[in-house]
Amino acid sequence: MSTQTTYHITGMTCGHCVQAVTTEISALPGVMAVDVDLAAGTALVTSDSVLPIDEVRHAVDEAGYELAGIDG
Repeated sequence: MSTQTTYHITGMTCGHCVQAVTTEISALPGVMAVDVDLAAGTALVTSDSVLPIDEVRHAVDEAGYELAGIDG
């Protein structure tokens, strides 16, 4: 069974931003899909279980952006 969580990310302004965030979050264990919406400033993450928020925050930080919130 998979879970979907929406993360709000600040600082993204272009396609490169989308790619950087997608790459970093996709590398987390258990992540099956990442759909970043630049206009909304969100990343919809499908994973095999709930991801530890600290790991997601670190991945977003590594991409150069800030995790601003979470839904789901």
